[in-house]
Amino acid sequence: MPSDMILNRRVFATGLVAAAALASLPRPAQALTADAAKALVDRTVATVNSIINSGKSEAAMLKEFEKLFVTYADVPTIARSVLGTAARSASKGQLAAYTKAFQGYISRKYGRRFREFEGGKIDVAEARAVKSYFEVISTARLKGEAPFEVRWHVSDKSGRDLFFNIIIEGVNMLASERTEMGALLDQRGGDLDRLIADLKTL
Repeated sequence: MPSDMILNRRVFATGLVAAAALASLPRPAQALTADAAKALVDRTVATVNSIINSGKSEAAMLKEFEKLFVTYADVPTIARSVLGTAARSASKGQLAAYTKAFQGYISRKYGRRFREFEGGKIDVAEARAVKSYFEVISTARLKGEAPFEVRWHVSDKSGRDLFFNIIIEGVNMLASERTEMGALLDQRGGDLDRLIADLKTL
């Protein structure tokens, strides 16, 4: 067989192998859009409205709120951000245990806050680009109270569209929780294991 034909077959075969390899690689996700960010918050808010108006006991509601946070929030990113510099020195096991404990803690804390909305509702208005994420603006309408804003920060850096911060009436969740978590850790002499244990009861 002529050498040029052999060469062409080799090139063709190499091309097939390369194409197959490229096809097996994960494809980059579509960039997050304002519509996608708003859709995520729409789903989150629909779930919140459903939970707070379900008539369930507080314990049952808080379990539902934990499911909501796991589904729609970037819990690992929030947990690490809130822990701050201590996250860099934590072992992999400690970080996993802390994230799990923080998940329950933040769900109970904000679940109780959202429970105050019982009998009211949250309406989603618009989404706008802010740096590398989108801010989705919603309005909480409670019976007997003036409406107020709830802002959601949404990103796809985790590989999924998830919210990583909430600002309720101007109170920034990440900033306030970072301050509080730092104080809790200081009270325990910087002992992350003690903090993890105590977060389960807070």
